[in-house]
Amino acid sequence: MAEVLALVEARLCTALGEPDARAAVTFLGTDRIEVLRFTDRDGGLVRYATLGMSAHPMTDPTAAVADPVKGPRAELILTVRAGSADTDKVLRPLAVLAASPQVEGVVVAPGASLDTGDPLWPAAPFTSVLVAEPGGLVADLELAAPMDPVRFLPLLPMTPNEAAWKRVHGARELRERWLARGTDLRDPLRGSVALD
Repeated sequence: MAEVLALVEARLCTALGEPDARAAVTFLGTDRIEVLRFTDRDGGLVRYATLGMSAHPMTDPTAAVADPVKGPRAELILTVRAGSADTDKVLRPLAVLAASPQVEGVVVAPGASLDTGDPLWPAAPFTSVLVAEPGGLVADLELAAPMDPVRFLPLLPMTPNEAAWKRVHGARELRERWLARGTDLRDPLRGSVALD
């Protein structure tokens, strides 16, 4: 477990630079989850990445026995524009989402919705996120066989209306709607995209 997390942190630092802040959260009955903050001063962006979710493979809740080695592994990455909202308060909600495979036995994969039930940060118009496809920002981390690679899954904040629309029409249609309307998914104060 410690070896995997050391490799994961090294991959994050190679792709995003050195973190300028980190916080750790431990939930009853789970391993510690850290959230690292990476500030891209040139681009005006802040990236939050989980560290700890990939320590164990995610297990299908219908499986009779959990495999301690094989199975999908992932970490979560959220990118927002810096300065217009107190987004550092997202640390605990992100840790909650990263702990969900251990707590709830879910497998987090692209296209899934993850809901915190509360705003991601104070006054945020978002209470949930859409899990996007990996590979763009941080490349998958190959691990020694028979372990699956660690995938770094981007998170796209969704308003409650967008989340409800996605449940009916699907993730692909919501992403196409965002793209067609030129939605700035990194804007921490953006409103819901037009869904008519």
